[in-house]
Amino acid sequence: MKITWLTLRDLEYLVAVAEHRHFGRAAESCHVSQPTLSAQIRKTEEFLKVEVFERTNKRVSITSRGEEIVRQARHVLEEAEKIAVIAQRASEPLSGPFRLGAIATMGPYLLPHLLGPLRKAFPKLELRLVEGLTDGLLEDLRAGRLDAVLAARTFDPAGLRVQSLYDEPFVVLAPVGHPLAAKAEASPSDLNASQMVLLADGHCLRDQTVELCPSNRRGNIRDFHATSLETLRHLVATGAGYTLIPLLAVREDARLKNLVRYIHLRGKKVGREVILVSRPGSGRSADVDRLAEFLRGVVPKGLSATPA
Repeated sequence: MKITWLTLRDLEYLVAVAEHRHFGRAAESCHVSQPTLSAQIRKTEEFLKVEVFERTNKRVSITSRGEEIVRQARHVLEEAEKIAVIAQRASEPLSGPFRLGAIATMGPYLLPHLLGPLRKAFPKLELRLVEGLTDGLLEDLRAGRLDAVLAARTFDPAGLRVQSLYDEPFVVLAPVGHPLAAKAEASPSDLNASQMVLLADGHCLRDQTVELCPSNRRGNIRDFHATSLETLRHLVATGAGYTLIPLLAVREDARLKNLVRYIHLRGKKVGREVILVSRPGSGRSADVDRLAEFLRGVVPKGLSATPA
């Protein structure tokens, strides 16, 4: 078996079908016709003497041996991409496409402070942004679909490279008329999870909020969860309960100004650590380092940069 018979394009087809689990969508993502992609996948399977995909009229699934092959194909493609990255980096740092993920409770509030200065400093950078939940973004990072992820330090970083950027305080958001709304500042000891409205499972901010509550007030969490900070803000405005939000998400909305109050939360490290996560040994490691250095130098108001 002469493995040189396989091309990088063949490997891209394998990875595309594995990701989409659909030949039509995979062909579209590769900018080829479905018959062309299907025929090439079949030739690759015949060459390897392995069935990579199981096909039925309703779905496409991947075999156990196919999982191993696709995993290695992703690795080969990532290594091949380093050739272009190395050549590009030699001419100019942070230029060309860069795929950056950001968790949903961070992206809409942090990125507006950063994108303008970043574009000005690196005009040839083609930033491609993806928002999502921590687990999904880290999965994409490990699979090579993202170059770096903006997240909060709430997970086991085993196998990943983590660089600290900022410390961001949390703020109590309470409805007018609630006892907390009358306080000049609040303490974690004032929090009671059973009286709060929280984000849905999967959001790291939900877990951080519950952990800040006293241990004897973490039970009886109501089955009433929001999918975004904006939904959470409006739930508080209706009097459904109070919550915690990151400082950058504080927003003076004219429609809500008579309905909600923001209360400073005292205490050391009552907030989250904003980090930049990447793969060790990635072809973009130098660019990730340059990005982290730049972001620490552009500190949004209310946040404090952390040491490199």
